[in-house]
Amino acid sequence: MPPEERPGTPGGRPLTRSEPRSAPPRSVALRLAGAEQDCGRARDFVRRTLSDWSLDHCSADALMVVTELAANAVLHGVPHSAPLPAAHGEAEIWLRLSLRRPAHLVCAVTDPCDSPPVYPHASDPLDEHGRGLRIIDALSEHWGWTRRQPLGKTVWAMLPTDQQI
Repeated sequence: MPPEERPGTPGGRPLTRSEPRSAPPRSVALRLAGAEQDCGRARDFVRRTLSDWSLDHCSADALMVVTELAANAVLHGVPHSAPLPAAHGEAEIWLRLSLRRPAHLVCAVTDPCDSPPVYPHASDPLDEHGRGLRIIDALSEHWGWTRRQPLGKTVWAMLPTDQQI
């Protein structure tokens, strides 16, 4: 098969030196099962991905944002009954990291709950919960949520990378 007909080449044309085959992906995802230990898995995934993308300088904010997004999904986005295997309808949580131009990292967590995230208007300094979205708001340029069809939502935060990507 000629190179211009091989699947995976941009526009059916062969790759050139300006289009390296080993360029890191601009978007990656991790499936989380909805367990508390998934927050640690999510942090490890963020560290590895940002290192691969040469964005180690964004790690502190991204780790905090992803930890809060994942914790909210685990606490509020999945039913808290006995876990079932995914093939039997287990609620899944997905973490996605994406690079956006001109220079932003988007951290997004999708869960099966239709309820919107609740931003607390006032919180007691001694409360154990209720600070996650305030932290996300403080660290991100923008954040929001999108309803998913047929079920669920994605909560996302956009962080500056302070360099051209």
